[in-house]
Amino acid sequence: MYNFDEEINRIGTNSSKYDTMENLFGVSPQAGLSMWTADMDFRSPKCVSDTLESLAAHGVFGYFGNQESYNNAVCSWYEKRHNWAIKPEWISVCHGLVAGIGLAIRAFSEPGDEVIVFTPVYHSFISMIKRNNRVLIEQPLTIVNGEYFIDFEKLSSNLSGKEKILLFCSPHNPGGKIWSTDELKKIAAFCKEKDLILISDEIHNDLIYPGNTHVMYPKAVPEVSDRLVVMVSSSKTFNIAGGLMGNVIIEDPKLRRKFKAEHESIGTSPNLFGMKVAESAYLKGEDWLIALMAYLDKNRILFDKGIKKIGGLRSMKLDSTYLAWVDFSETKMGEKEIIEHVHRKAGIAASIGSTFGSGGEKFMRFNLACPTERIRNAVRRLQNVFD
Repeated sequence: MYNFDEEINRIGTNSSKYDTMENLFGVSPQAGLSMWTADMDFRSPKCVSDTLESLAAHGVFGYFGNQESYNNAVCSWYEKRHNWAIKPEWISVCHGLVAGIGLAIRAFSEPGDEVIVFTPVYHSFISMIKRNNRVLIEQPLTIVNGEYFIDFEKLSSNLSGKEKILLFCSPHNPGGKIWSTDELKKIAAFCKEKDLILISDEIHNDLIYPGNTHVMYPKAVPEVSDRLVVMVSSSKTFNIAGGLMGNVIIEDPKLRRKFKAEHESIGTSPNLFGMKVAESAYLKGEDWLIALMAYLDKNRILFDKGIKKIGGLRSMKLDSTYLAWVDFSETKMGEKEIIEHVHRKAGIAASIGSTFGSGGEKFMRFNLACPTERIRNAVRRLQNVFD
């Protein structure tokens, strides 16, 4: 029913993933494999293209208005998929979640204030903190038996008193970990004790592999709603990141007013095309998502088996996302040598580990959301280069 094996040529389509990879990594898009930025090489659900065709046929592309049906679609999706009851008035739509993070940083802190992140973490966390003139506080995660954990004792001992926000990634990117309810409770308690705003980026909440369950933060710790900002989007779930839709969901009225004031200062008119395709995907895209996750699960297993056969390489256990986090530390190579082997010799454009902050220097991130044959090709290339 869904052909995820189809090879779709994205070169020359203004694709960030393909049309910038040679400048960024020195890897030719014609001869190399693009496995870096987090979008998928699959067609979105048919309801998305049907919606765009309907809009094109209408022929008038004015400002988007009346967000009611979109909000209802978001509420329906999270009630059905995550047993999370959202009220429509809690939702603010921004131009992607990176923009939402920037808005939240400005709404809940001042220049010079400190923002805590657990590294390695999604690189835009780091860049948005710095670009908004806040002070980045990196708390490196600890690896135990190939899994990331938070050292709460070390975290408490490193505070200056200038912290205002803890910016959290759940599920974790790049590690793919689903945090336990106990871990979520400890983080919430820490934020309450230190009077921090907790921003939880949960953009990968729908990309969960069999045997795992992601619990939305408000479901895990409802008592933290007075300091909690949750960020979700249809973009990763349905491969529609070009539509630039991000949902910032805030239950607490006081926090919501602060965020909306910041949002209104830069304008709040959403993208017509993004809003319409996101609504259609929330209403009609679930079967596609189920098929997608079955396909990605096969890619995940195939990639892990291949990596395990290469001396010195280990792939972190992937509970969620389509982003494999590979540890090269046992090769005894430095980062430049790892990059030389992966980018230049293997011809694979993978994300460089140090861009995710402290603790990422001996890692690289590989995007597995592509036809399975490309996974086989990537594994062969890595085996040839490292063996």
